Amino acid sequence: MHPRRPDGFDGLGYRGGARDEQGFSGAFPARSFSSGSDLSHWVTTPPDIPGSRNLHWGEKSPPYGAPAPSTPLEGPAEEPFPGGSSSGGGGVQGQSSEQLNRFAGFGIGLASLFTENVLAHPCIVLRRQCQVNYHARHYHLTPFTVINIMYSFNKTQGPRALWKGMGSTFIVQGVTLGAEGIISEFTPLPREISHKWNPKQIGEHLLLKSLTYMVAMPFYSASLIETVQSEIIRDNTGILECVKEGIGRVMGLGVPHSKRLLPLLSLIFPTVLHGVLHYIISSAIQKFVLLILKRKTYSSHLAESTSPVQSMLDAYFPELIANFAASLCSDVILYPLETVLHRLHIQGTRTIIDNTDLGYEVLPINTQYEGMRDCINTIRQEEGMLGFYKGFGAVIIQYTLHAAVLQITKIIYSTLLQNSV
Repeated sequence: MHPRRPDGFDGLGYRGGARDEQGFSGAFPARSFSSGSDLSHWVTTPPDIPGSRNLHWGEKSPPYGAPAPSTPLEGPAEEPFPGGSSSGGGGVQGQSSEQLNRFAGFGIGLASLFTENVLAHPCIVLRRQCQVNYHARHYHLTPFTVINIMYSFNKTQGPRALWKGMGSTFIVQGVTLGAEGIISEFTPLPREISHKWNPKQIGEHLLLKSLTYMVAMPFYSASLIETVQSEIIRDNTGILECVKEGIGRVMGLGVPHSKRLLPLLSLIFPTVLHGVLHYIISSAIQKFVLLILKRKTYSSHLAESTSPVQSMLDAYFPELIANFAASLCSDVILYPLETVLHRLHIQGTRTIIDNTDLGYEVLPINTQYEGMRDCINTIRQEEGMLGFYKGFGAVIIQYTLHAAVLQITKIIYSTLLQNSV
């Protein structure tokens, strides 16, 4: 239940600064900004932008708008710069540079979010269509075949075929965040894990995550249908259609489904299992990668071998890189389980998908899995072990694109810093 993520798009959710609100708050407690004295000199940024927690240089930065040191009242005034220029000009220049650094860091986080949730959406669409297409002879395990089939879909159905269901993925993320906040507010279940954690606290925190995934499950199922439904027979649905279908799935209303539709109770275990494992794996990898990067940065600073530009880059990019590595590893590790989960959710919903072998025509979904165990055995017997990795080439394209955007923004940011230093 973590669309690119990131997870926590968890990433997700993810997603650092962004992951604090999308499922990573347990691994990285957010900083406290409660005192008014601390808030008085910061340029604030939204908390859901990756890297935004590191946009400021803490104790090293002078308070924003602080007056320059006053000169003595008696005696001649000193002019530290030739030509009679005062130190106020240098202070203004330093403040301008600090402002540039803050907003440049905000732009880097925003570019990461945009890549994860918008640019990567065509990869998510094709990846899910391949996962639920049990008819497919071509598994699309490499990015080359994925690019070819994307071109065919775009040619026959237009660009909308690759961007369908994007609004519903944001709705699912919003429902997940809202449910987690409400449950943690009215129950003793902790939304964050302190540094002095204990097994009981971790268990309660994971219970909160499990309840959150259960609440968001029907909306996730509706969002999945929107992303895999063929554009050829698709009606012009509104952005809130996901909410309507999710509530209808719970109440047993809406479009009639076939008798093969699995009840929501039978979907709870695989949904919660996938969500919790994704959260645990991504949180552990994120913390591990961030620890390595912090130690590397600290060692380089002790050796005094880093330039001012590199020092500033070290304050922005470690969290983004950690989020990227966490989302990539968790998606790769749990890809087989995600394939099983999507097939269970889509069964019996009368969904018509695109033919991922030809790039045109449509196919019905007529699976008859009795549950998670039966789905795993059927895929292994009829499609082989590679059947669990159908559409994996889309994951390669998705994270290659994400890495490229991070590298480009890093180059741009380095250039801006060099010009401002």
